[in-house]
Amino acid sequence: MPVGTQGTVKAVSPRELHELQARIILGNTYHLFVRPGLEVVRKLGGLHRFMGWNGPILTDSGGFQVFSLAKLRRIAEEGVYFQNHLDGTPCFIGPGTSMEIQHTLGSDIVMAFDECPPHPCSHEAASKSLDLTLRWEQRCLDWWAAQSDANKPLLFGIVQGSSHADLREKSAKALVAMGWDGYAVGGVSVGEPEPEMMAAVENAAPYLPENRPRYAMGLGTPPQMVEMVARGIDMFDCVLPTRIARNGTAFTATGSLNLKNARFTLDEAPLEEGCTCYACANFSRAYLRHLVKAEEILGLRLITLHNLHFYLSLMNKMRDALQAGTFAAFRREFVSSYRPHGEAVR
Repeated sequence: MPVGTQGTVKAVSPRELHELQARIILGNTYHLFVRPGLEVVRKLGGLHRFMGWNGPILTDSGGFQVFSLAKLRRIAEEGVYFQNHLDGTPCFIGPGTSMEIQHTLGSDIVMAFDECPPHPCSHEAASKSLDLTLRWEQRCLDWWAAQSDANKPLLFGIVQGSSHADLREKSAKALVAMGWDGYAVGGVSVGEPEPEMMAAVENAAPYLPENRPRYAMGLGTPPQMVEMVARGIDMFDCVLPTRIARNGTAFTATGSLNLKNARFTLDEAPLEEGCTCYACANFSRAYLRHLVKAEEILGLRLITLHNLHFYLSLMNKMRDALQAGTFAAFRREFVSSYRPHGEAVR
């Protein structure tokens, strides 16, 4: 899912997202709550109409942003009191508030409100946090049960438990007992080493129903996503395709290309041979490097389009491999060929 945190996937129009065959995008409850505010979105017909996107939207609950961005915060049984990151205005978000915000936005997939513990986190602190999250998640379900809407969104619960295997298992089993439309693994990619990230998924996914979507939140690099699919994950969102594009970096199947490097000055090749995106079909690495070095907006837009195309194409290739029964071979070849800490091979 391309990430449209503030009602836009950075540098990309809704028309371009459709051309990339993006099926669903992500919006952020916290950011849209803070700016432009619910009243603006409500008066302008909901988030779909406001941003001109007629496809599905998943909104995260705002929990992660409250804990990572808020200037000051106080956690209570009813929710979180905090000062927002823009101007320090006092705010409150709890389970009911988060559900109301997402309802106003018109989300198609609503995420439960949870607490995202920091890394590292002791077992005692993680256990206390998880118990609070489970109570909040039940309140999220109760809020929707009290609504009379004929067309309610899908509701996803979020597995927490930090890096503790027993807490991940406890969280997953408790959520399944509650009954959700889908299940997410949260609290990953928050500063922990990659093996711990993988372990968090491994300690949760086996306890989640195979006939419901399983979503790893905020992930990941291309090989991480391949490895997560191998562990039973179905859905991803990640800011990397758009974020690193703004720094002049492009993804390819064998690693990343930093177009600021001088070796691309006269390189007539596309970003990736065989890629059918607009950037690769029309422009050379040399031209894109020129745009990046000249700080031209077109450069970051073209690289963004390529990176999103690459991620969405990778999802298509994994789906095809799964359907053909060749995923194990695809996984071995892709992961072994990818250079996560170095330049791609031409």
